[in-house]
Amino acid sequence: MTSRAFGTAPLLPFRDDVSRGVATVDRGARAGRYDITVRCDGRTLTRPDAFTVLGAVQGGVGGSRSGGATPTDMVIGGSLVGAALIGGGAFWLRRRHHRRV
Repeated sequence: MTSRAFGTAPLLPFRDDVSRGVATVDRGARAGRYDITVRCDGRTLTRPDAFTVLGAVQGGVGGSRSGGATPTDMVIGGSLVGAALIGGGAFWLRRRHHRRV
């Protein structure tokens, strides 16, 4: 099987008329849809848009985006921290003014 995203990878017989293979997407592959072409018994089959590369992914344990936090991520995180500070401060002030018996 071949694709612009991973080059060439072998297919191995699985059972009856089914084969399977494992391909590793090239590090330089850009996000987008890719075709895959399979050649078997003198026949060629191309499946357009067979799979999608999502973008900056770093493999390994857990994986993560290599692009870092986006401005939207920063705004959401800052808003959550601000809400926690305001809520915690209000709770602390309310508890502090409580009369002792």
